[in-house]
Amino acid sequence: MMRYNKRLKDRFKKMTAASLVIALGLLTGGCSSSSGGSDKEIVLKAGFSTGASDPRVVATQQFKEEVEAATDGRITVEIYSDGELGSDSDLISGVVNGDVDITASSAGNFANYSPNAGISAFPFLFDGFEDAWKFVDSDTEVEAEKELIDYNIKVLGHYDNGFRCVTTSESAGPVNSVSDMEGLVIRTPENQIVMQTMMLLGAEPKVLEFTKLYDALVNGEFDAQENPIPVIYNNNLYEVQSNLAITNHSYDVMLFVIREDIWKSLSDEDQAILTQAAQNAQQKDRELVKAQTEDYIQKLQDEGMTVTYPDLDEFKDATSSAVELFSGTYNTDLIKQMQ
Repeated sequence: MMRYNKRLKDRFKKMTAASLVIALGLLTGGCSSSSGGSDKEIVLKAGFSTGASDPRVVATQQFKEEVEAATDGRITVEIYSDGELGSDSDLISGVVNGDVDITASSAGNFANYSPNAGISAFPFLFDGFEDAWKFVDSDTEVEAEKELIDYNIKVLGHYDNGFRCVTTSESAGPVNSVSDMEGLVIRTPENQIVMQTMMLLGAEPKVLEFTKLYDALVNGEFDAQENPIPVIYNNNLYEVQSNLAITNHSYDVMLFVIREDIWKSLSDEDQAILTQAAQNAQQKDRELVKAQTEDYIQKLQDEGMTVTYPDLDEFKDATSSAVELFSGTYNTDLIKQMQ
């Protein structure tokens, strides 16, 4: 994988400035890079793996409205949800190769391009949302993401996906302790930290695209899955899972990104408009996720899920070696700053 990443990185760096300008011109009708603005129309395609009610899509709808209003419709944002443009990995690779202009996805999903980008996913790092936001808004997070620019990925903001929790099928039963995790075949994203966390808890993680998860649960391919509460509710996973354990085992920051080649082609004025709209969207997303996390547990109970609250000290002890296990993968200085 590392050899593949290096080839990809080198290939992107070798693209000439002229080819980037030509490619972007074909896509957008030509964007001026002067500080005085542009009269060229720009269409930005924003793709998401989740449904339209997901906070990341709702927040990006606000981003769209603000950008279009501030530019009098000269810049438009087209939003494609429900995996219409592909899975999370498809969307991220789409930003890299120019097929998708904007997306938001869990930081760990960017690990194929920069492992350090997903550093905030280590188990039980944060006590709550404010604690997590303080970290992801810090210089340490900026440093963790810096390699993404080499792959045509510009981070506009940090959306929130909440704290990941475990759900299980009726046959698997509820999770009340670490022993209940033993042997569970659990769906995870392609996130090495999350997968390792599940293994340390005794489960058997298997990767599957989120867009395929619901059907896989219907077919009984997994005993369990893990996602933040807003994702569980907004994507109707309560229909195919019977139990919810409030484990909060991993915080899920989401990177709201745009193609770097598009970003560089924009005028200073347009960059300022997108930056402000992204910050406002970030705030909207965080407010939604925090509120939904607090409110949706009751909604999930109302939908018939059994909710348990395991002793998390036991879970923390079981996963305490995770940072050490990844010491050769992640930047040691960043890990120290994170801790």
